Amino acid sequence: MSDHLVFVTGKLAEPRLRAMLDGMAPAPFRFDVVQIGVSVAALMTEELIRRRLPPPPPGARVLLPGRTRCDLAALSAHFGVAFERGPEELRDIPAYLGGRAAQADLSAHAVTIFAEIVDAPRRSVDNLLETAARLRRDGADVIDLGCQPGERFEGLETAVSALVAAGHSVSVDSADPDELLRGAAAGASYLLSLSEDTLWVLERTAATPILVPAKPRDLESLCRAVDRLRADGRRFLADPVLDPIHYGFTDSVVRYHALRRRYPDIGMLMGIGNLTELTDADTTGTTALLMGMVSELSIGAVLTLQVSPHARTAVREADRARRIMHAAAESGSLPKGIDDGLMALRDRRPFAVTPAEIAETARNIRDRSFRVEVAEDGVHVYNRDGHHVATDPYKLYPLLGLAEDGGHAFYMGVELQKAFLAWQLGKRYVQDEDLAWGCTVEEPPEDESGSAPHGFKAAGTTLQERRRACGKAS
Repeated sequence: MSDHLVFVTGKLAEPRLRAMLDGMAPAPFRFDVVQIGVSVAALMTEELIRRRLPPPPPGARVLLPGRTRCDLAALSAHFGVAFERGPEELRDIPAYLGGRAAQADLSAHAVTIFAEIVDAPRRSVDNLLETAARLRRDGADVIDLGCQPGERFEGLETAVSALVAAGHSVSVDSADPDELLRGAAAGASYLLSLSEDTLWVLERTAATPILVPAKPRDLESLCRAVDRLRADGRRFLADPVLDPIHYGFTDSVVRYHALRRRYPDIGMLMGIGNLTELTDADTTGTTALLMGMVSELSIGAVLTLQVSPHARTAVREADRARRIMHAAAESGSLPKGIDDGLMALRDRRPFAVTPAEIAETARNIRDRSFRVEVAEDGVHVYNRDGHHVATDPYKLYPLLGLAEDGGHAFYMGVELQKAFLAWQLGKRYVQDEDLAWGCTVEEPPEDESGSAPHGFKAAGTTLQERRRACGKAS
């Protein structure tokens, strides 16, 4: 990292920025703060920076505010030094300068995700293909067709063949050996599940079996099946079966540990759906804990499903969790500070500013535009006409004078609802930005966001409406 940093900022943020940087002393770098004459730092443009920023010292590194949208490569070429975009909140600058500038590498993982479609026999082939494509986008590696006990899967061969033709790896999940053989003949790569009593199926197929105990909780029968396939040199995955809470959960965890200690190098699978589906708790935390166990025990595959509405993003969560745990294991660290994708309801640092800092900013505002910020004491709304703080959104509306401005009132209603929700939960709030819900909410594609990567955000709904009204009036 360069030992000379140049922070470019605006009038309102300058005092806070200087105080923060001074508070970092002794810092391992020299710094300059350059205020280029705009009130709000995020509104500075590339052309404005070119005209007003004095030439930085050779070898310096220039940090722009996180919400600034400029072409960093063009500015770097123009000034001959490196430009980069810092964090969106001043309070995050120390962590940014402490080595968290780059996002953690989540490209690698060590776990295969089997995603089960539990009612596969009752779905059309088109529906299976559509569901499988969605599951694969969320991170599934293998599409598991769940068969129904006592119900023949009439279209099994057609379903497996269609999924394989579409490029999916397929597993068939059935207690009926005949269905397993039919699925394997049609192209299924995995068979769930075989015990020591049904290993004869493997004489007629090369598909990879998932081994389970012959009787519930019978670890020794699973070990006998493992020993037999190891002697035959046959590939397999062993699953001691994870039981739901109060139905043997703790003992089943012990079985996974015992199996790994007995066989340090065999492939294993854990079915995590018995916890995510059968526990009324947010699945992000449950998944994180289970995937941490998977990482510690070097379990190479998990089986999950998305039946209960509260578990509808279980595959996406498992995908993010396997990457976070892998990154933590590779770096020998805790799964902390790597990625926020599993922190849906809380943020580690929810309040970027203090009430006193907001009050100082509010005293310097000279225009009518409302600013909304969240601190420990509640939601702050301020402009040149006043500064209001509340923990009840209904108390703010009479103070804002928006009864005759429907569009603006609607906008402030949306923003205040987000702000109060963030305050209640302990989440980071940024005006005009959606709240961050981690991997539980799919982000829109970049080309649908209304923003160019180096430009300003598109005008919001109320501003667009106001511009149309002005056009009609003229």
